[in-house]
Amino acid sequence: MPVQSEHDPRLKRSLKTRHISMLALGGVIGAGLFVGSSAVIASTGPGAFITYAITGLIVALVMRMLGEMAAAHPSKGSFVDYARMAFGRPAGYMTGWLYWYFWVIVVGFEAVVGGQIINAWLPAIPVWVIALGLMLGMTLLNLMSVHSFGEAEYWFAGVKVAAIVVFLLVTGAFVLHLWPNSDASFGHLTEHGGFLPHGVGSLFTGVVVVIFSMTGVEVATLAAAESQDPSRNIRKAVNTVMVRILVFFVLATFFIVVAQPWTSLTPGKSPFVTTLEHIGIPYAGDMLTVVILVAVLSVLNAGLYTSSRLLYVLAANDEAPRWIAGVNRKGVPVRGVLASTLVGYGCVVIAALWPDTVFQFLINSSGTVFLFVYLMICLSQLKLRRRWVEEGSLKFAMWGHPVLPLMVTAAIVSVLVSMAFDPSMQLSLLQCLVAIVAIGASYLLMRLGRGRAPKAQVAQP
Repeated sequence: MPVQSEHDPRLKRSLKTRHISMLALGGVIGAGLFVGSSAVIASTGPGAFITYAITGLIVALVMRMLGEMAAAHPSKGSFVDYARMAFGRPAGYMTGWLYWYFWVIVVGFEAVVGGQIINAWLPAIPVWVIALGLMLGMTLLNLMSVHSFGEAEYWFAGVKVAAIVVFLLVTGAFVLHLWPNSDASFGHLTEHGGFLPHGVGSLFTGVVVVIFSMTGVEVATLAAAESQDPSRNIRKAVNTVMVRILVFFVLATFFIVVAQPWTSLTPGKSPFVTTLEHIGIPYAGDMLTVVILVAVLSVLNAGLYTSSRLLYVLAANDEAPRWIAGVNRKGVPVRGVLASTLVGYGCVVIAALWPDTVFQFLINSSGTVFLFVYLMICLSQLKLRRRWVEEGSLKFAMWGHPVLPLMVTAAIVSVLVSMAFDPSMQLSLLQCLVAIVAIGASYLLMRLGRGRAPKAQVAQP
């Protein structure tokens, strides 16, 4: 069966431009920013906002490369199809299953996090029961229609964006001394151990941590194939995200370290909460907890959508059981949603039974997967660029080709290499490699089972 392109009649084009743009934007705003930024600031110092700028630039350029390919050849499989087009069936198989693995584990993990948040309010209900309830709710939402998914994600992401905007307005006023009794000072950037108290190298060590919090933006290119004008929506989403990622992440971090000494921030506690409490905003912790819960629901929603569409693409290319490619009258790949959901339910149960062994392995092994996916996006763009030019389908060119793509590729390789030498990251990298080997072995078994691997049929634009 051919790769499902933008013209696949079984999928409904129900997503609107606002859905795609907000999906791309909201996909990167989550607990990694609201809470995880405390660890980045603690390990880097006041200069942490530069780490966010460097990482944001890398992610934005990867998105630009992906946008180039998606605008030239909109496809339901997005980067999975481009990997297959560039390097053959094994690359598509590995990329698709790795990314699916990443998302189904994330879905289970986020469900547990959501369960823990609600359990703090309702301690009588076990975490695993709440987590399963959240999973069930998001499953039903994804089964309704792609429009229901898009509308829910639009409002989920809207809440997160609104929270960031309000934070920037309040802290901006505090930093500029437009807020009563402000003690913010640009001297906080240098007075408490220096701008980079742990050395210049900490800027780049922090990239490894920050880049994990920016995953999800690439989901927009998968969803764009279910919109009315995929090429235009992809271009708009990419351009929107590039600016707003840098503004939201970099400006928020900058305001945080100017508003108070960076040494007053506690790793593990949200620096957003600490800053708002320092300014004097009552109930800041409770308000941000609600926002984080919305972020969790957003990730659950997007994760089930993404994993189900990836299964749909893999099944359409005989790389997953064909029955998974079936859709209902609303154009929803119901079997793909249910199959991905079952894995998520399994992760919740595993988290309850073996939280420190099996579940921890799943989290660690999936955590680095998307770096390999980003690397494949870069390599695919470098390989396919000539094809787009020859076909006359290049509509949204990556800047500075091939210099910038090569620099981004080198940056991602550097992050992976740095993980190999960072004791805190070695386990995650090793367990990710175990997952990659397992998926590679499954491909070989598939080939042996069929006698030979049938030639991939990629739909031409």
